[in-house]
Amino acid sequence: MRRTPILAVIALAALALTSCGSGATDPAAESPAASASSRPPLQTATPGPVGPTGAAVEVPQSRWDAIVADLTARGVKGTPQLVSSQAVTFNDGSLGCATPGQSYTQAQIDGLRIIVSVDGTTYDYRFGQGAEPKLCTA
Repeated sequence: MRRTPILAVIALAALALTSCGSGATDPAAESPAASASSRPPLQTATPGPVGPTGAAVEVPQSRWDAIVADLTARGVKGTPQLVSSQAVTFNDGSLGCATPGQSYTQAQIDGLRIIVSVDGTTYDYRFGQGAEPKLCTA
């Protein structure tokens, strides 16, 4: 008499386990759309301009001197005029000016974006935590 409930439990367990199957057991039978090669390529450049993430800030004299020195080293003549300066939290070490194929620190970096103009030409400078300016040409 005790056999009947035990057999019923075993039958129900077997039925439950077989109903959980996915049907396809061959990995090659998967659709090509699910393969890793159908993913879009990795983008290494920051898409679009980096907007300010903080208020307008005063440019520290050391940063202004670094910009003037960089412009002079590039052979730019004339007096730079400040167009804008903002505190920015950059998404990575590229400071919003990624070069394709280059690796960067993958951490947010607080910095400055300083736009200057010399004789009608605009220069977009970025500063991270260091004192070295990065001219963004993209």
